[in-house]
Amino acid sequence: MRARSFLRARWQPHGSLAGMPNLVEELKALDPSVIARLNANGFDETRFLALAETLRDGDPETRRRARNVVKGKVSPPPASAMHKLPPEGSAEYERLRARGEAALRAGELAFCTMAGGMATRMGGIVKALAEVYDGHSFLDLRLGENRSNSARYGRPIPLWFMTSDATDEAIRKALEGVPDRAHIATFAQDLSLRLTPEGTLFFGADGKPSLYATGHGDLVDALRRSGLVDRFVAGGGKWVWITNVDNLGASIDPVILGHFIEAAETAGAVVQCEVTRKEGDRGGIPVLAEGKVQVLEEFRLPADFDPKTVNVFNTNTFLVRAEALARQPCTWTYFEVEKKADGRTAVQFERLLQEITAQMPSVYLEVPRDGAASRFLPVKDFEELAKRRANIEVVARARGMV
Repeated sequence: MRARSFLRARWQPHGSLAGMPNLVEELKALDPSVIARLNANGFDETRFLALAETLRDGDPETRRRARNVVKGKVSPPPASAMHKLPPEGSAEYERLRARGEAALRAGELAFCTMAGGMATRMGGIVKALAEVYDGHSFLDLRLGENRSNSARYGRPIPLWFMTSDATDEAIRKALEGVPDRAHIATFAQDLSLRLTPEGTLFFGADGKPSLYATGHGDLVDALRRSGLVDRFVAGGGKWVWITNVDNLGASIDPVILGHFIEAAETAGAVVQCEVTRKEGDRGGIPVLAEGKVQVLEEFRLPADFDPKTVNVFNTNTFLVRAEALARQPCTWTYFEVEKKADGRTAVQFERLLQEITAQMPSVYLEVPRDGAASRFLPVKDFEELAKRRANIEVVARARGMV
């Protein structure tokens, strides 16, 4: 009941929000169990009401374009921001490997994998627990990689899983049987409420409010709430690797880590974003916009910029300075998205992790997407898993995941 009274005490109409009595009353009437779930997962009622108010601002398409499209000139990224690793076996390559291995032996790296979302793309199965091959789940393979690297570098490498309201319980239960897991932790991303296009609460066919996770852009705030990154920095941690649980190609590589350490030292980089060449793909691309190189999704680009002029795209794998991840102020955009739920249109607001590149100085490293060296093996659903399974098995065996 404590969570309920906290939430209700602050949900009062004020200013322009007084024009939305229906939503305010609906919030007040929520079941205490729903309120407790929201409060436990970073729900900000003031922000929610303000976002709901924007749904009153005219035509939806015009409104979204005005909010989403960046202002000013957009151009391809300068060559100085786009990097490639030196040839394998070269003196420079081995020097970068040595830098990365030294950091790993010193306990300077934590690995953070995003395993949240709504657990809807694989038939209701939590993706982290879906079988990849021979009885091994994505979670198993991430744990296997962590064991082998921790043994190789002589100390446990912190392994953090960002879960969601839909995946947290199952993942925590799966981790219960893992021995020597003091360095393994979970933390939950944000939870919010879907809206109708008119700005009132969206209720499902079961009569319950429709909850959703607000996107992988929750990671920074959620990680800060958990205290994990603060404790890591206090203990001498310097770098955090972030990737999706299903992209097993994005594993710990001391050469890539060494490259980022040098970019941080020589160019002031705070974020290193892994990109790979396009093969008919569409997604976020690095561009020069608003005076900085940053990743923008195509829906954020002005009409006069052709995304085909950039031949790489974001893999959603990042290395970040741990201190900045813990403390640097960030301003996030909440993007209005329409979803179909129970055959009806619902509206939700999401944020994207790649906006971290707009908050902090970034460099971009092109990585391979094919063969045993691939660092881009994402799996959206079972169909894609079937296509990638053979390549994933090669990568998993080569990198000590099994």
